[in-house]
Amino acid sequence: MLVTWAIPLKHCGMSYASPIKIRLFRNATNFRTFKTGDSIFREGESGEEMFVVRNGTVDIRVGDKTVATLGQDEIFGEMALIDRQSRSATVVAATDCEVVPIDTKQFLFLVGQTPNFSLQIMQILAVRLRQMDAAIPREIPS
Repeated sequence: MLVTWAIPLKHCGMSYASPIKIRLFRNATNFRTFKTGDSIFREGESGEEMFVVRNGTVDIRVGDKTVATLGQDEIFGEMALIDRQSRSATVVAATDCEVVPIDTKQFLFLVGQTPNFSLQIMQILAVRLRQMDAAIPREIPS
C-alpha cells in the first residue's frame, strides 16, 4: 500500500520567506510607500522590477492563498527579472510598508559587479525552491 503525503508549508516550519536578508538597500531613499491592502503587483502582470522590503510586511499570494509574509530586507519579484516571464504571484501590503524597487538595469549591474549580491539571490531562490519541493506530495511505502 502506498501513502501519499504533503505537508503545507505553514505546518512544517517552512515558508516562502528566506533566512537570507539583503541589507544593501536598508537606507535607500528611492522607496515606494504602500498602505495595508494595497496591491504592489498582480499575478500574470509583466515585471520590470524586483523589490526589497525596507520596512513593514508584504503578503505573497498565489491564487487566493497567502504563501508567505515577507519583512524587512527580504526580496520579492526577482523571478521576473531573471526569466522575463510574467509575475507568478500577487503581492499585497500586509501592513503599511516601504519597498525599494530594483529595475533590470540596476539588477544586472549588481549581479555583474557585486558577487555577494548574486550569491544571496541564488541562495534565496534555492531556499524557496527546496521549501516548495518539500510541500510536494510524496509516495512512500507503508
